[in-house]
Amino acid sequence: MTPHRNAGFTLIELLVAIAIIAILIGLLLPAVQKVREAAARAKCANNLKQLGIACHSYHDRNGQFPVSIQLHSGVSRVAASGQAFGPNWVVLIRPDIEQGNLYNLDSSNIAAYRADGNTAWKAVGETRLPTLECPSDSGADSPWSDDGGGWARGNYACNAGGIHQSSTSYPSSENGASPQNQNNPTDLGVPIGTSGGRLMCINWGASINRVEDGSSNTVMLTEVRIGAQLSAADPRGTRAVGYTGASVIAGVGWDCKNPNSTESPADDCPDRVDAPQKKMGACNCGFQQATARSMHTGGVQVALGDGSVRFVRDSVAVGTWFKMLSRRWTSLHIAGRLHHPPRPAGQQAHQP
Repeated sequence: MTPHRNAGFTLIELLVAIAIIAILIGLLLPAVQKVREAAARAKCANNLKQLGIACHSYHDRNGQFPVSIQLHSGVSRVAASGQAFGPNWVVLIRPDIEQGNLYNLDSSNIAAYRADGNTAWKAVGETRLPTLECPSDSGADSPWSDDGGGWARGNYACNAGGIHQSSTSYPSSENGASPQNQNNPTDLGVPIGTSGGRLMCINWGASINRVEDGSSNTVMLTEVRIGAQLSAADPRGTRAVGYTGASVIAGVGWDCKNPNSTESPADDCPDRVDAPQKKMGACNCGFQQATARSMHTGGVQVALGDGSVRFVRDSVAVGTWFKMLSRRWTSLHIAGRLHHPPRPAGQQAHQP
């Protein structure tokens, strides 16, 4: 008689089948991750595009881009905790990103700050807005815990410029000033005399005619990373707080050079976590400088002054990156104000 054999897998056959499935999943997983990151990067680019359009809509109504932050005299330019700081650029463009109803509920408080420094407007900083969050980053569900706590996170910052030298970088461009490089290392490709003027500064926003290098050549908005993944007290990536690293970049070119810089001091902000190995280096000091950061492989996305979105690699030359952030480097260079040759006798100098 023929021996009876039960139908089914043997243990060896089962193990082989599991091994084959594991190999197939291993091969498939990187492809899935790449597709997921591509989708997240596209969503992030769309966020930046919408924010750039919103800034132009604000410009159409007000004749200038929004300010990076409103600050009364006597309010610290480099400290946020306990300070009566005012609304930032994100708060001011809320009507232009389909948040008009929420903006109108707080419009009187926002206007009140300009008049008398009333800080009741700060309540608007608690509302999360998906348009301000990059899908590739994490920590958006952990609000900034300082200055009363509850501050919603975000991944986008305006370009405020300034130069990190004898004066602190962020305040050096206040009211639209264009500080010039005097003692930053020239081997970085940032010549002595290079302008540090940008688009959105403390109490000042540029009009289109003040973007002298052309809006398509000048960075308006960039990405920043959320510090909550390191500590709830880390202020980086806080959407309604108009200080460096939170919703502003400034002072690029000293020890905070490229996008996603790996320097240990790098971003200047209090209560931070210094994590250069994660491309989140920071100095525990006042809000002075910060560079663009993202979770996208190899670089960051930026919105230029004309509203277009571009990808800037981490390897970009420091001098090139600095010039991309300046609204008037090329115009000054062409005018002969940077390392210009001697003028013939009797020739008049160019006027500012």
